Amino acid sequence: MPLLSDVIAALENLWPAERAESWDAVGTVVGDPDQEVGRVLFAVDPVRETVDEAVKLGADLLVTHHPLYLRGTTTVAASTFKGRVVHTLIKNDIALHVAHTNADTADPGVSDALAGALDLRVVRPLVPDPTDPDGRRGLGRVCELDHPLTVRELAARAAERLPATAQGIRVAGDPEARIRTVAVSGGSGDSLFDAVRAAGVDAFLTADLRHHPASEFTADRAHRPIALLDAAHWATEWPWCELAAAQLDEISDRHGWDLRVHVSKTVTDPWTAHAASTATTS
Repeated sequence: MPLLSDVIAALENLWPAERAESWDAVGTVVGDPDQEVGRVLFAVDPVRETVDEAVKLGADLLVTHHPLYLRGTTTVAASTFKGRVVHTLIKNDIALHVAHTNADTADPGVSDALAGALDLRVVRPLVPDPTDPDGRRGLGRVCELDHPLTVRELAARAAERLPATAQGIRVAGDPEARIRTVAVSGGSGDSLFDAVRAAGVDAFLTADLRHHPASEFTADRAHRPIALLDAAHWATEWPWCELAAAQLDEISDRHGWDLRVHVSKTVTDPWTAHAASTATTS
């Protein structure tokens, strides 16, 4: 079995920490570099549910997309939610490694996995990484459909292909508009509206769209309409776990490691139910 330091080196090669945003908190949070790793679990969130899953699975390493400590802390006391996560990991000899914005912009990265889940053909990054001479890394992806779909049909495909959540898929725009090109970005995406406009796509699929930015974007009559499809944050990033697991599997085979790689199917989206609106305004 490889050592944790061997596995972490492989993960850092896939998602170098220096490519993370300056505000981000990526890398190894918990773990002894000299411990052996035989089983790895990938998940979106380092929360109690996925940590308990790692314990039950007998995992030696939990790799998550979201950081445990994105902001500073003064305590890891087990009486706190995140402190309990740290205690559980250490007591069970489970390491925790985070790949966040460095995985968002990787080639392939989070948005490639999202596009793949929807059978979209990636053309280029939505916001290219200026340090990439090949022009393949960057935030979000501009994609093409093999055959045009209506907005309604694309939303239905997203609802079918992405993990089920209480939110489902929200749509802004004409449901019957024809779609040939789509921009996608896993996670929160309304900061990318200018790039979406510049890309000239027919639709944008992302998560966490807020009222005012979405309203202003769709009400802008100076530009041609672009449909918005808003999925749950967790659902747009979960496909990356499968992509990342496959990448580590390939590395394990290449090195001859005795490594078993798993993907958590635990839904850690915070929203648990949805009630359709029935009231009408008078």
